[in-house]
Amino acid sequence: MTDVLARPRPEPTVRQALRSPRLLTREVLAGLVVAIALIPEAIAFSIIAGVDPRLGLFSSFVMAVAIAFLGGRPAMISAATGAIALVIAPVAREHGVDYLLATVILGGIVQVALGLLGVAKLMRYIPRSVMVGFVNALAILIFVAQVPQLIGVPWMVYPLTAAGLAIMYLLPRVTRAIPAPLVAIALLTGAAVVFGISVPTVGDQGALPESLPVLLLPNVPFTFETLGIIFPFALAMAVVGLLESLMTAALVDEITDTPSSKTRESLGQGAANVLSGFFGGMGGCAMIGQTMINVKASGARTRISTFLAGVFLLVLVLVFGDVVAIIPMAVLVSVMIVVSIATFDWHSIRPSSLRRMPLSETTVMVATVAVTVWTHNLAIGVGVGVIVAAVLFARRVAGVTRVHREVDADVARYRVEGELFFASSNDLTTKFAYSRDPARVVIDLSGSHIWDASTVAALDAVETRYARLGTTVEIIGMNAQTARLHGRLSGRLGGH
Repeated sequence: MTDVLARPRPEPTVRQALRSPRLLTREVLAGLVVAIALIPEAIAFSIIAGVDPRLGLFSSFVMAVAIAFLGGRPAMISAATGAIALVIAPVAREHGVDYLLATVILGGIVQVALGLLGVAKLMRYIPRSVMVGFVNALAILIFVAQVPQLIGVPWMVYPLTAAGLAIMYLLPRVTRAIPAPLVAIALLTGAAVVFGISVPTVGDQGALPESLPVLLLPNVPFTFETLGIIFPFALAMAVVGLLESLMTAALVDEITDTPSSKTRESLGQGAANVLSGFFGGMGGCAMIGQTMINVKASGARTRISTFLAGVFLLVLVLVFGDVVAIIPMAVLVSVMIVVSIATFDWHSIRPSSLRRMPLSETTVMVATVAVTVWTHNLAIGVGVGVIVAAVLFARRVAGVTRVHREVDADVARYRVEGELFFASSNDLTTKFAYSRDPARVVIDLSGSHIWDASTVAALDAVETRYARLGTTVEIIGMNAQTARLHGRLSGRLGGH
């Protein structure tokens, strides 16, 4: 019975959703809400990348549709993102749009290669404290991104934003049949039109496309010179995109209590970026904000919502562009504020949690948040968080290594306990009483394990110092793996 309860909760399949009017309605409405929220984001990210807004919108459409079929995490939204825009912006600025498209295609190919090499398995080495910091930093960045829409604007923006927040917090207490964000968008857009409220709208963010994306080949020379220009940016784009996507997938896994294939997600992200480049898009990755709208605010659980988000996005900008253009930005700001509040892990900063949590864990979380918010780069923030966690872990493990000495008339016995690696073995040579020990020394490693060459070198140094005094050293108690490593490296490292 315990095993059954411990299993992840099954999520509805696409087939089950298609057969259930309730589930299908939820997925359709969730896709519509996400599509509306994607439009201003895609336009804004296009501006960051220095390209026409159509590239961001086309990329969001292609990636959302492609990842619905190819991705490993159902209900996760992938589209044009700010992180990718920042990485590839120099290419568009210095070499033009065709080089940018070539960079996106090559970045997708690199992601596929990384997926085939099993890079997704590295997710297991990201500590929970880094994950919490990642989530909290994302929530802060989502909120901060809304601030410009609330500064230097007509005063009516503020009551509209407040009304949007009120609808999204109060409506779920009455009914969850229709996603609260969709109700807020519809009601407040209607109110703005009926009462002639003049506030910034989606149309003010940039022009919407009037035609379908077409398949094209970037007009760049296929030479090593071109490869030298685009490869560094393609590699950076691939790494940043995969990191954001895999971290977002892990977050959704935790929220929905369901597993997902990270390797398939890596391959799917790469394929979606390749398709995005060939259809004139600027590339992208998983979007935490829109994913939270889809999964948390709207309750979507299947690939249907992801697919329809892409389809609705294209239909909205091509067929209903005039209607979409009049949506007040204040309403979308209220949606994203709710998402940021829901995304933040408030439990992690409660005084009771901070008192129970080891200081090292809190330090890692704070470092991840601080660096991410400071650089506006999730990859750098997570990278720093992992490094800080590794350093603090190494210090903690190094501190638990103990050496116990016992001496009788003929022999000195040293029992070493704990994990031996570069951090803990650096001081190993100082733990022995060389000149005071008798002619025979026994070092017992049955309570420890050798992990690296640094420890073998340290043991060699201990033996060398004893040899100079004419003392015989015997090392006993090595487990099989330790014995193999010691036998292969001992006496062959030099420097002792």
